[in-house]
Amino acid sequence: MIKVEEYVERREKLIEKLDDGSLTIIFAGVGKKRSADENFDFVVNRNFYYLTGIEQENSILMIVKADGEVSTYLFIDERDEKKEKWTGFRLTEDEAREISGIDNVCVRSAFEGKIMAALSKGMTHFGEINKIYLDLEKELKIDECKSTNEFKEEIRAKHPNVLVNDIHDTIMKFRMIKSPAEIELIKDAIHTTDVALRNVLSKLHAGRYEYNMRNIFEFTVKEDLNATLAFHSIVAGGKNATILHYPTAQDLLKENDLVLLDVGACKDNYCADISRTYPISGQFSDLQKKIYSIVLECNKQTSKFIRPGILLKEVQEFALNFLAEECVAQGLIPNKDRIRDVYYHSVSHHLGLDTHDGVDRDSKLAPGMVVTCEPGLYFKEYGIGVRIEDDVLVTPNGSDVLSKDIIKEISEIENILRAR
Repeated sequence: MIKVEEYVERREKLIEKLDDGSLTIIFAGVGKKRSADENFDFVVNRNFYYLTGIEQENSILMIVKADGEVSTYLFIDERDEKKEKWTGFRLTEDEAREISGIDNVCVRSAFEGKIMAALSKGMTHFGEINKIYLDLEKELKIDECKSTNEFKEEIRAKHPNVLVNDIHDTIMKFRMIKSPAEIELIKDAIHTTDVALRNVLSKLHAGRYEYNMRNIFEFTVKEDLNATLAFHSIVAGGKNATILHYPTAQDLLKENDLVLLDVGACKDNYCADISRTYPISGQFSDLQKKIYSIVLECNKQTSKFIRPGILLKEVQEFALNFLAEECVAQGLIPNKDRIRDVYYHSVSHHLGLDTHDGVDRDSKLAPGMVVTCEPGLYFKEYGIGVRIEDDVLVTPNGSDVLSKDIIKEISEIENILRAR
């Protein structure tokens, strides 16, 4: 659990980066239309959540920094008993203060007036504002028919002398370094993922369908009251595992095939991202074992290679070279240049509030960052796809595989499957 003091500290770090004479506006967003009068489940703008701890849609964070003083406001929907009968309770102002640590909590309808006051000289105690920071993440809806980019154009039209800057990347750089509390939540998400994968293993049999395994995993995750899914689960048997984001999970699981699962639980919005590959029969064939062993060793060695001071592209180069050399040595490809025929994705991405956390890829790895390590090999001609993905914490002296308890050794997998 993230304590209120941490949200306060995050805002203070952001405020240090803001210019004097500036207004910062960050929206929680609103639900997106699905069909007719139905919306998709609301997912809060992670940057807004990172700074406030508030998940309620239509909320807004506003920071005014002028004449050396800072005023912070949180806008939330006014409580409406009639609406709450249909859509559930809204936060009270006191509840919002307790979660966020922001004293100035206002009703959402006061937002436009507060902007006008801040940007109109002589109307309030605010000093002159000559810059506005917005979180301009693409597709962030702040009203049924309005995005943050459309809001930006409105501001520019009404206040042409005010410079509008994007604050998105600045917040993302803060998010790259995880606090101890954030790391614990990621570990909690990994543990829930582990429990769900063990349940899948106990029920994995030929003759069942991909969607059966997906449903077992997702049901187990959802049985944990505080857990949700980090992303749409991928369950791919046989040749389907050579499709990285295989979407359908409808095919029959066959006796001599492998099944690849790319799955993750989410705890308090912090994500796990794990891939494992299992033999449906309970035992790897010689060819499956050969390919799996290469990926497994690459997973281990690349996890050890991860350390402070290097770039993600260096991690990618290490994994790519390892896979190429081993595949040539084992006679799986004729030369190293052909590795991209059987390995065609990146080995690592940042992980946190999003499964693919936004990142400055030119930033070197540093202690507190959490990244994935996910080498794979995909041989369509053999109907074999293998990916083994772990979540790795960058430490001061190297790395720590947070998901090391999720079994991946051939003997461990076969022993569990043999005991079904």
